[in-house]
Amino acid sequence: MTLIGRVERELRRKLKSGERLFFLLSDPEKPLNTRLVRKFEEAGADLLLVGGSLNVLPYDIDKYVKEVREADVKIPVVLFPGGLNNIAKSADAILFMSLLNTLDPYWLIGAQVAAAPLIKRLGLEVIPTGYLIIGHGGAAGHIGRSLPVPPETPYIVGAYAAASELLGLRALYLEAGSGAPRPVPGKAIEYARRSTTNTLLIVGGGLRQVDDAREALAHGADAIVVGTLAEKNPEKALTMLTLVKKK
Repeated sequence: MTLIGRVERELRRKLKSGERLFFLLSDPEKPLNTRLVRKFEEAGADLLLVGGSLNVLPYDIDKYVKEVREADVKIPVVLFPGGLNNIAKSADAILFMSLLNTLDPYWLIGAQVAAAPLIKRLGLEVIPTGYLIIGHGGAAGHIGRSLPVPPETPYIVGAYAAASELLGLRALYLEAGSGAPRPVPGKAIEYARRSTTNTLLIVGGGLRQVDDAREALAHGADAIVVGTLAEKNPEKALTMLTLVKKK
């Protein structure tokens, strides 16, 4: 089993102390302004996820991470890879993801086989992560050829969550899709939480309202991911961050 590295260890320490986590997401094709990232860091964001499905090169990610560091942003930068083109040496860690409900073996294991030697060579910290698309799915669902779990069948999410943990994946990312019309249903999060023991449960996609974050946390999410909202309405996203960090 992959050893737990510095970034994941710190996240788990925060969870153990009773905190909940806020992950800021930036697509290098249309990256968040570095001053805005700094503002989120000062408000308590735990890490910056960087990645996108299309039109992204490792060069773009390295360039953006350099700009983020030059803006004196110190939170960990973690790759949220949409493919092999997202693997970049400047990051602190990578969500090493397997798309659990894909119809294409490439996204289940093929991409991971191709990526593994590169990740080892770069020395990136790895956070083994199950990736599960629910409902709308957005670009990730389309590119990944997924069979999204219907929102009205949350028990299926529970079964995937249990399988993911039994396979040794330490994190599970429940994805509604970037800009999805609805977030991951609370019941789906609840089933995932009840079906796992020590999984880092991450929820993203379609989180537009503060109440969306409140519901995700109430049903057992450890971390929420905000990208589109931070881009379009940063003040509301900062209010969401405040809620997440409020004990």
